[in-house]
Amino acid sequence: MRMTWRDAEDIAIALSEKYPETDPLSVRFTDLHRQVTELPGFLDDPKASNESLLEAIQMAWLDEYRNR
Repeated sequence: MRMTWRDAEDIAIALSEKYPETDPLSVRFTDLHRQVTELPGFLDDPKASNESLLEAIQMAWLDEYRNR
């Protein structure tokens, strides 16, 4: 699957699968940025992220985390 910064739901699912025990609220945005860019299938420009996009990803990941 190909993902970009705007694919918050898909990224959240991938992060939840890769880091099942990690509380998303404990992850700093700098670490979240790195984790997202290291996901298989993530093909967007690493410099194209911003705080709003990272927050959307973190909140979607939090939903995944809480629903497990």
